[in-house]
Formats: sequence, C-alpha cells, structure tokens
Amino acid sequence: MPRVYISSGSRFEEEIGYSRAVVDGDHVWCSGTTGYDYKAMTIVDDVAGQAAQCFENIAAALAQAGCSLDDVVRVLFIVPNRADWEPCWPVVKRYLGTAKPASTLIHAGLQTDAMRIEIEVTARLPKGSA
Repeated sequence: MPRVYISSGSRFEEEIGYSRAVVDGDHVWCSGTTGYDYKAMTIVDDVAGQAAQCFENIAAALAQAGCSLDDVVRVLFIVPNRADWEPCWPVVKRYLGTAKPASTLIHAGLQTDAMRIEIEVTARLPKGSA
C-alpha cells in the first residue's frame, strides 16, 4: 500500500510543510494537533474545549484514513501548564475511553500562548483495511 498523506486544510500544514496524518502500512500517524477549528481558524480559551476540538480534528483525519479514535494505540499529550491537564481528563475519557491507548504527558511550550494543549496519536487500521 502506498503512503497516504492526509490534510485537515489547516494553513499551518501548507506553510510549514507537513501532513495532519500519514498512513503507511497498517498504521496512521497523526501529527500533534491543537485546538484550532481549522475551518474558521479560531481557538477557544478553555483548555477542555481545546482538547475536545483536538479530538474532533484528529477524528476527522483518522476517518479519512479509514479508522477512528477507537483504533488509537498511542497518545501523547503536551500541555504548557500542569494545571491544565486535570480539566482535560473527562474529555480524554470521552474520546479515548474505549481505545484505552498507551499514553504519555509532557509539559512544554507550544507554538503560541493561545494553544493550551496539543495531542498526537498513532492508530492502527482495522484488520483487513490495510
């Protein structure tokens, strides 16, 4: 199966030169995704709202690849402010509670101060779809 590149339509992907997700073999690697609504290029201030938008953006990319959030096997969360992590727990459980992927959290600065969380995932295509 040839490598497939998936775009969300975000101007960042074009300007910087990366893909929202890449399908190679039976895996989907989804880039670190922030809480921007890429259609409007807006971002809410609320960290839980940003986390939900991250998952909506990721789910859209995974759907284009032929899988869903239930197929996620690994997730990396990046938050600049430790206090922002706990408010995201219910959002994470809502979106990844079925998949229960391996998970890592790191604290680091993000591209802009408006970004309060970034989420990166790896998913595995359902058997028979690769």
